[in-house]
Amino acid sequence: MALAANTIISQNRTLNSISYPLPKLPNTYPHHPSKLTLHPLQPQSNYHCYQPTLPVSLVAKTSLSDIQVPSTTTTTNSWPEFAKNVSGEWDGHGADFTSKGIPIELPESVVPEAYREWEVKVLDWQTQCPTLAQPEESFMFYKTIKLLPTVGCEADAATQYSIDERNIGGEVNKVSTFAYQSGGCYVAVWPVGDHGTYRLLELEHCLINPQDRESRVRIIQVVREENKKMVLKNITVFCEQWYGPFRNGEQLGGCAIRDSGFAATDAMKASEMVGVWQGPSAVACFTSSQNNPPQELLGGSMQKSTRDESGVILLPRQLWCSLKESEHGGTFCEVGWLFDQGHAITSRCIFSSDAKLKASLYDNRFSLTQQLLSFIYYT
Repeated sequence: MALAANTIISQNRTLNSISYPLPKLPNTYPHHPSKLTLHPLQPQSNYHCYQPTLPVSLVAKTSLSDIQVPSTTTTTNSWPEFAKNVSGEWDGHGADFTSKGIPIELPESVVPEAYREWEVKVLDWQTQCPTLAQPEESFMFYKTIKLLPTVGCEADAATQYSIDERNIGGEVNKVSTFAYQSGGCYVAVWPVGDHGTYRLLELEHCLINPQDRESRVRIIQVVREENKKMVLKNITVFCEQWYGPFRNGEQLGGCAIRDSGFAATDAMKASEMVGVWQGPSAVACFTSSQNNPPQELLGGSMQKSTRDESGVILLPRQLWCSLKESEHGGTFCEVGWLFDQGHAITSRCIFSSDAKLKASLYDNRFSLTQQLLSFIYYT
């Protein structure tokens, strides 16, 4: 199955563990400004001549984002800036959901006896995600660490349950596609299992909150591809905050974690994402090769989209995702985050179901696009 064109893509998978010495971190690495101010937006008549400079396209109700630059495509490599912004200790919580958006309980074997006696459902893992990207070269690794559930502030002495390590670039590269934006957002496609008649992919979308660069979500769509069809198997969501420079997971947030579990909270309302949205996009294009080097998401054209409830999976924390067939026979895999009323980040990947069919339309490739969208009106 070839991959085709235009919106952002996602997810990753467990790789072989590799040892890294704790690096010497300069005082300036990395620096995370806590806020990114969004100023009032001014309408522009020639909006198609502007492109976003953020990880995703950003737009406001009935007007364009002021975070724009002339449409001249830049060739500057922003990997060093991306490396600075993505690196560090990202701690928070993670949860698994079915393809219908129903939270999945943790295995009974890891749940403390006190919770079982009280018949308390445990749906969230406390997680760590130490991440390090080398600014000098296109190499990055991170570990998703799940901690055993604890009762009360015993979390300060939490024990690691599992470690899922991922490597991008270099000789240990395991990702088939990786696109990034200087602010710290990225999207990845991870092949996680080839079973002959079918294969499994993880599409990972990492989105930074444009209003708080120390807050992000990672949404992973686990997809089964069989007989040129793609089916969503389940979804994993991580809500994380930046707690300081990279320490290889040695610093445990414990009770100092500024956030709490989210899987049992209410899913977003469909009415909040239904309607017409508009915004510039940031795009990266790839061939169907399994050895694509990391590419930067660059500013693209303004896009307008109409969303309805059909096929949309609503999740907590104002998140949603979907997997739909396109009118050309391909598959759209999309996630979205309503980070503020009327403002959302979306990330989409398009897979073509027939390389020959898509060759003329999509040039036998796929593109990753991140958008910061703003709501225009209800349909």
